[in-house]
Parts: sequence; C-alpha cells; structure tokens
Amino acid sequence: METRSYRYAGFLAASLALVAALPALSGCTSALATAAYLINGNNGPVDYKGLRDKQVAVVCRPMVSLKYRDESVARDLATHVGQLLSQNVRKMTLVDQRKVEQWLDENNWDEYSEVGKALKADVVVGVDLKEFNIYSGQTVFQGKAMASVTVSDCKTGEVLYEKTLPQIVYPPNHVIPAGEMQESTFRKKFVRILADHVARHFYAHDRHSDMGLDSQAFDF
Repeated sequence: METRSYRYAGFLAASLALVAALPALSGCTSALATAAYLINGNNGPVDYKGLRDKQVAVVCRPMVSLKYRDESVARDLATHVGQLLSQNVRKMTLVDQRKVEQWLDENNWDEYSEVGKALKADVVVGVDLKEFNIYSGQTVFQGKAMASVTVSDCKTGEVLYEKTLPQIVYPPNHVIPAGEMQESTFRKKFVRILADHVARHFYAHDRHSDMGLDSQAFDF
C-alpha cells in the first residue's frame, strides 16, 4: 500500500509539472483541458453518489401496456441495472434480484420504499419504464425507450434522487432489417443499452461511450 502511495504521488507530481509547463507552450485554455483530462480522463460526472455503503434493491415498474405485452423486459432491465451497480459502485450491497421479483409477484405495493423496507434494503433504485418499443416499422428494428429513475429511502419514504432520462434510441442513426437479427437478440441488446443509461448516473463513466453504438448494433 505504501509503495502504491509513493507511485501515485510520483505520477501526480509529474502530471502537475506537465500542466504547469503547458501555458507557455499552448495557452491557459489548453492547460486547463489537459489538467481535467489527467484527473478525470473521459469520465463524465456522477449524478448521485449516495449508494455507497448501502443495501440497495433495484425495482423496475413498467407501464401497464408493456406489463402485459412483454413483462420480461422490466425484470431483465432491473437485473442488468443491478449488475452494473454491483460492478461499479464501491461498498454497495445488492439485494438478490430473485428475492425482489418473488416479493413483487406475491405482494401489492404503491411506493418503492415499501418494497425495499420489506426486503431490508436501505434504499431502492426505482425505474419507471414509460416507453419501450423495438420496432420502427413492421420489418425493421430501432429501439426507443423513455424512463425516469428515483432513489427512495426505505425508512422515511423520502425521494433522495430523481431523474427523467431523455428518450433513448438504439441504434441512434439507422435501423436494422428484421431479417438480419432475431427479435429476441435485438430486445436483449436494447435492454442492456437502456440499463447502461440508467445505471451510469450512479458511477463515473466514459462520456463518449455512446459514440460507437451504431457500429456495435451488428455485433451479435
């Protein structure tokens, strides 16, 4: 640990020296941009940092029409959001998604905090799925979704964080002929894309990660 600290101190000192020299070479604006990159890289800001050291349950509530048309979307979305949070939020404990789904199947509820309190969670990450469609015509795929995200305190019921996401379109700039991909395959890919857009509000992420979505659409 001590060796790592010395290495980090050396890297920081070298980085600061480089930044200090830049104004003479290319101006203050360039120096500030370089300093920001050295500190943050390509990472965008974290919207909400309050999941650390918490027991967290993830619940997705779909719009009524989707609930009866394709109930698995909400379940899969909650599962993938939970996985991303577990991988990227330090010292956070995730309530087993199977326990969440079992409780939802067996109980009626109105508020996210009710679910979390029953499962002994500290907070619930709630996803209200307001739109989810994978077709842009009868024979082509292009996913479109809208959702809002909240974090609810399970003891007080207080909403600690709330965000309405802009419409998510995948792929952003083209469609995929249905003959080139199975419907189930495209649905799974789009759910994962949507999960990433939800979960990234709680940890540092590459702000340019969406730039390659069009080319990635055919990776299956």
